[in-house]
Amino acid sequence: MGFHLSFTRRPQRVPSGPLAAVPQRCATKSGHTADVFALDEDRVVRRYRNGEDATGEAVVMAYLAEHGYPVPAVWPGAAAGELVMQRLSGPAMREALVAGTLSSEQAGGLLAGLLMRLHAIPPPPPGGGADPAHRIVHLDLHPENVLLTTDGPVVIDWATAQEGPPGLDTAMAALILAQAALTMPAAADIARAVLPALLRQLGGTDGMLLAEARARRATNPTLTQVEIAALDEAVALILTTCPAVASPSRTRQPTR
Repeated sequence: MGFHLSFTRRPQRVPSGPLAAVPQRCATKSGHTADVFALDEDRVVRRYRNGEDATGEAVVMAYLAEHGYPVPAVWPGAAAGELVMQRLSGPAMREALVAGTLSSEQAGGLLAGLLMRLHAIPPPPPGGGADPAHRIVHLDLHPENVLLTTDGPVVIDWATAQEGPPGLDTAMAALILAQAALTMPAAADIARAVLPALLRQLGGTDGMLLAEARARRATNPTLTQVEIAALDEAVALILTTCPAVASPSRTRQPTR
């Protein structure tokens, strides 16, 4: 996933038997790149189909957990492409929106709050030349990646996490919602309602970072041609909803 920071403590390996023995037919959830299997009542394992190394993902989640951020407890799996995680109980935010148990305003507020909490966490000690304004960014935060547990919202799927400007996270979250509003009929009304609530809470998007988010989405191999073709319209929808502003994350202090 491109997360190559140096952490002083790595997550401990989970004390369990070989995870390769988990039968493929027992998958409880399948995404674009990985399948999730139930190990027992307390744990699941996510396995990348292409064997992508999940070690960095486990490291960043463990680091965030140490700083009080709501992520599942996580351990490396038996193979590099496996990630053992705490089994969580509760609906995805999208399911709560569909059921009407969560309003779009509440959802936008939760997403904004999760982004702000994430960007308040100091990054690990940077290497040479690292931008001090950068933070850990999720880059795929949307209602499918937030589970509403009895202990509060929990953010999942950290495969795209890296260090970067916080405003890029805002832009990417907004762009994902705008694309859903334009290309996913079943989710369009919800996405259109959550988008302005998110942007109001975060004060809009940075125009340059929105352009960067669009470029990144255009090269995402999991997107369909329909979704890629809708990117410009999605950017326009965001700018219509809330005009772009200069993000504080891009403000430079004068050199002394």
